[in-house]
Amino acid sequence: MTVLGIETSCDETGVALYAGEAGLLADLLYSQVDIHRIYGGVVPELASRDHGAKLMPLVVDALAEAGVALGQLRAVAYTGGPGLVGALMVGATFACSLAYGLAIPAIAVHHMEGHLLAPMLEPDPPRFPFLALLVSGGHTQLVLVEGLGRYQTLGATLDDAAGEAFDKVAKMLGLDYPGGPEVARAAETGDPAAIRFPRPMLGKDSLDFSFSGLKTAVRLAIESRRAGDCSLDVATRSDVAASFQAAAVDTLVAKCMRGLDSTGLSTLVVAGGVGANRMLRTQLREAATARGARVYYPRPEYCTDNAAMIAYAGWCRRAEAQAPPAAIIATPRWALDDLGPPPVAHS
Repeated sequence: MTVLGIETSCDETGVALYAGEAGLLADLLYSQVDIHRIYGGVVPELASRDHGAKLMPLVVDALAEAGVALGQLRAVAYTGGPGLVGALMVGATFACSLAYGLAIPAIAVHHMEGHLLAPMLEPDPPRFPFLALLVSGGHTQLVLVEGLGRYQTLGATLDDAAGEAFDKVAKMLGLDYPGGPEVARAAETGDPAAIRFPRPMLGKDSLDFSFSGLKTAVRLAIESRRAGDCSLDVATRSDVAASFQAAAVDTLVAKCMRGLDSTGLSTLVVAGGVGANRMLRTQLREAATARGARVYYPRPEYCTDNAAMIAYAGWCRRAEAQAPPAAIIATPRWALDDLGPPPVAHS
């Protein structure tokens, strides 16, 4: 069964084809970074317009690359939420229209379920149950994953997501967009012990996160170190970036280890854009190994938004699809815990 996957939740247009035992047949991605860079962040209207321009050509190219004809598709999976509502509507409308025309199911996929399942695309995937850290620009959550659609959020951010904090610190330091990779790059030449930033909520017996206080501490540190011309030298920027990254990573690692201890699990899955951070990967691996646990990641290109995870999640949920599609689903806010398992489990 070949499933076409479409991802348009934010600022990347993705198209992929997944076919069960044959695996991933095609995976194409167009990033809008250059469009949004001059604004220092995603402009929703521009994102929606560009999805509309790029989606059809990407679908044509993906089908050609995979050698699959439209008539061979058996379902179209698309990101139904959460995300930017205009961007979601572009992908949802296209997917449902195509599915209706082909008289095949259209499957609305939860974006974060796609991230949770992304490691399943690797040669050595994790097995259920596991603890998952979903960490990106919009989400920071610890989720107990007992099986497909069986999710329980154990902890979540009370304010800023970790990726959002990285982006805001990058702006404070005058670094380029997107901020996360730029902060990590600047931190490579900095001293992570130069400034002792707070490790939020580690003193509380909780699996929740908070990054607003850390962000404020960084802002105050920057203001106190600015020269008379309001600029920062390269060394100071690097020290601030390294110290912030160390605080954020320490917090994420500590919460993950607390989650493993509280659940008794020995498998941790890390997904989302911040999951590509090398310092986070190193420290999580070391901390987990010390506990006899193992950490699984998708490859770096599957940490960020992509259509491969949407196509795979749609393939897993094909049993609950309707043909032709009964409704177009675009849900900007969608709780992961609201999902349930599909009517028939699929391996």
